[in-house]
Amino acid sequence: MTVYAVALINIHDRQTYEEKYSAGFMDIFVRYQGTMLAVEESPTALEGEWPYTRTVLIEFPDRAALDAWYHSDAYQGLMQHRTAASVASIAVLNALPNP
Repeated sequence: MTVYAVALINIHDRQTYEEKYSAGFMDIFVRYQGTMLAVEESPTALEGEWPYTRTVLIEFPDRAALDAWYHSDAYQGLMQHRTAASVASIAVLNALPNP
């Protein structure tokens, strides 16, 4: 079953985030069948406030692929740059079953 991850990120060190994290992200991400669906710096909030500097929506064919990516040595090594440069809340969502 397809799964999605949504990341709500507040970046406080843009240079480190871009040069050390973003620069290496896609190379690792695509190895695990990840698909980037949306990256938005300024989404339109239909209700409430949206206090995040970046919002990301990604897709994987199943939870095993997402877990393999997230827990891989390559991503864990890269992730340290994200956590040094930002604070994130990340959730995994299961796709609805096909009717």
